[in-house]
Amino acid sequence: MADNPTAPRGARSPWQVTRSVWYAMFMREAISRTMADRMGWFWMIFEPVAFVAIMVGVRSFIRGDRLVVNAEFIPWLIAGLMGFFLVREGMMLGMGAINANKALFAYRQVQPVDPVLTRNFLEGMLRTFVFLIFIVGGLMLGQDMYPDNAIRVMAAWFSLWSLGLGLGLFTSVAATLVPEVGKVIRMLSIPLLILSGVILPLNSLPHWLLEYLMLNPIPHGLETLRLGFFENYHVVPGTDMLYFWLFTLSLIALGLIMHLRFIDRLKAS
Repeated sequence: MADNPTAPRGARSPWQVTRSVWYAMFMREAISRTMADRMGWFWMIFEPVAFVAIMVGVRSFIRGDRLVVNAEFIPWLIAGLMGFFLVREGMMLGMGAINANKALFAYRQVQPVDPVLTRNFLEGMLRTFVFLIFIVGGLMLGQDMYPDNAIRVMAAWFSLWSLGLGLGLFTSVAATLVPEVGKVIRMLSIPLLILSGVILPLNSLPHWLLEYLMLNPIPHGLETLRLGFFENYHVVPGTDMLYFWLFTLSLIALGLIMHLRFIDRLKAS
């Protein structure tokens, strides 16, 4: 393709500028997350390990494994926790992305949406690496962590990351403009863990209640992820990835529109 004769020699295209900004911010976030704190890697792995250990201990009292049909409880729990953490961290990191990078907005090439995108991409890479560690570790310990349908697992994992991105785009604007929103979202993270069927399956709940809980898109992604590990697993009735993706794409579009609408206020906040 011939060069644009009207463009100054050596000038970069908007895509080249954006790509350079994303690369620089990605490297900045990666160094900060993995090297600034000597315990960073430890906490990324220890948090889900601690949750699994606690839930396995609770299982000895309530026998939660009997509620899971055609799936081993520990791999079922690990898949749910890792998928939920992927969504939750995408939402939480998005809330603080703009304020943490406020000084960079002095450069006109950097927009408020850039740190949100790079943070979520980095978090997806780190969580994927940690998930792979859990799969390999589980296999070495004799757990049934080998997926029956690897393509479905990867698709569900990407879907959950996309939901986290959408939530991050939305909360980054909402929490920056209205700080009280961030406090409410942090308070809701624990109830959301329970209501998403991460710890105990939702199959045992009454149908009338399940209809409302399944308005939450997270269980749809988690159940599909678990189905990828256990081919004969009985997913929660009403699981629908079409609904999941309609919700996710609408949320991503809303988040991007909010960034365009309030770009000046976000830079000045």
